[in-house]
Amino acid sequence: MAGVKLNRSGLAEHMGVSLPTVDRWVKDGMPVVQRGARGVEWTFDLSEVIRWYAQRQVEAAGGAVDDLAEIEKRTARAKMERAELELAQARGQVAPIAEFQRVQSSMMAVIRQNIMNVPTRAVLQLLGCTDEMTFKQKLRAELVLALEQSASADLDVDDEDDAPDDDTSH
Repeated sequence: MAGVKLNRSGLAEHMGVSLPTVDRWVKDGMPVVQRGARGVEWTFDLSEVIRWYAQRQVEAAGGAVDDLAEIEKRTARAKMERAELELAQARGQVAPIAEFQRVQSSMMAVIRQNIMNVPTRAVLQLLGCTDEMTFKQKLRAELVLALEQSASADLDVDDEDDAPDDDTSH
């Protein structure tokens, strides 16, 4: 591509942009071999334009990356953050997302099971009950019991199994 000279429309076509974009790039400092005028076409060196465009993309993505010291600092910082995360994980201060999801799934299964057992336990107590206040108290007591049982349940989540625990008999 070195040495390939293009006019405005050729550059626009090659770069896959519109003519107004080429004009904006010229205003933004894109290198020009020859400026156009009446009867004179614009001329661009394709390799220079591509170099300019690439540098612009690098800067837009976070600045020039030619500072080796800055790259080394960022790399050291990333390594330090990773080591801190691994230490926190070893201390049990953080958990992988998959483990958290597995425990949450198991907990929801226990809660569901205990809540679904409320009608079975409450039916005999509520059968024939006509007093609304008594009915609500007994039903509320059963719901509280179900939630307390859920809160004190041993979730017994297998740490080595990455699949959610499907056993709902906790």
